[in-house]
Amino acid sequence: MPELPEVETVRRGLQPSMEGAKILKAEARRKDLRFPFQKDFVARLEGQTVAGLGRRAKYLMADLASGDVLLMHLGMSGSFRVLKDDDNIAPGHFHYERNQDRTHDHVIFHMSSGAAIIFNDPRRFGYMKVIARNAIEDEPLLKGLGPEPLGNEFDAAMLARSCANKKTSLKAALLDQRVVAGLGNIYVCEALFRARLSPRRLAATLAMKKTGEPTEHAKRLVPAIHDVLNQAIQAGGSSLRDHRQTNGDLGYFQHSFQVYDREGEKCPTPGCGGTVKRFTQNGRSTFWCPKCQK
Repeated sequence: MPELPEVETVRRGLQPSMEGAKILKAEARRKDLRFPFQKDFVARLEGQTVAGLGRRAKYLMADLASGDVLLMHLGMSGSFRVLKDDDNIAPGHFHYERNQDRTHDHVIFHMSSGAAIIFNDPRRFGYMKVIARNAIEDEPLLKGLGPEPLGNEFDAAMLARSCANKKTSLKAALLDQRVVAGLGNIYVCEALFRARLSPRRLAATLAMKKTGEPTEHAKRLVPAIHDVLNQAIQAGGSSLRDHRQTNGDLGYFQHSFQVYDREGEKCPTPGCGGTVKRFTQNGRSTFWCPKCQK
C-alpha cells in the first residue's frame, strides 16, 4: 500500500491541474470501489472549484469552494494519471503498464484547466468520499489519526509522550496510525536503521520512566524519520509493484533502500560488517541489521 511519500508525490503531480480549476464533469463509471459511492457523489463535485489540494496521512483531500472536501485513498493499486488536451496519448506514451487496461479507469474528473484526472484501480481497494469541511473532525476515516511526521509539531517530545508506557515493539508503535500518521512498513524499517534502533526494542524506551522526557533514542529517531521521508518524496516515492507518478514515471527511492528488501546483503554502515536479516513481526516482514541496530 502506498505510504506517505507516494501519496505526497501524487498530490504534487495533481496539484497543477486541479488546484484552482473547476470540475466541469465528474464520471463514476461504477457504483463502488472499496465502498459504494454516495448517491450524490457526482452532483456534489460538478461545477465546484478545487480551492486547495492537501494530504492527511495517506489520504488526498481536495477542498471545494462549496465547503465540501473530496477525500481520496489510493488503496493497494489505485493510481492517478493526468491527460491534457495537447497530450499525445498514443499507446505507451505514459509508460504506465497498469493503466493500459482502460476497464480499470473508474473515476474521471474533467477540469477547466484542460486536464482529465483519471483514477485507475485494478483491485478496487481505493475509495472516494465527499464530506462537509465542518464535519471533518468527526469523519471515521480520519478520526484518531496521529500527527503528521513532517509537521512542525512532530518532535522527539511528542513521540516520547505517545510511546510512554507502551508494551509493544518500537516498530509496531510506529506503524500505529494513532501514534504517527502516514508511516508504513518500508519507511519504518529504513528510519529505524538510520537511527540504529532495533525494531524489537520496546516503544516505551523512547521516554524516560520518571519524567516522560524523550530519551536519546527518540532524539535520533525523529530526524531519521524526517530524512527518509523527505528523501523518498524527492525521489518520487518507491515503486515496488503498483506505484507510479501521475505522469507515469516510476518512483526511484527503492534504489536507495539500505535494509528494506536487502536480506542477505552486507550492512551498508561503514565498519559494521553485519548482514541484513529479515524476520516476521506482527505479520509483516522486518528488515534490519542485528549488529548495529540495538
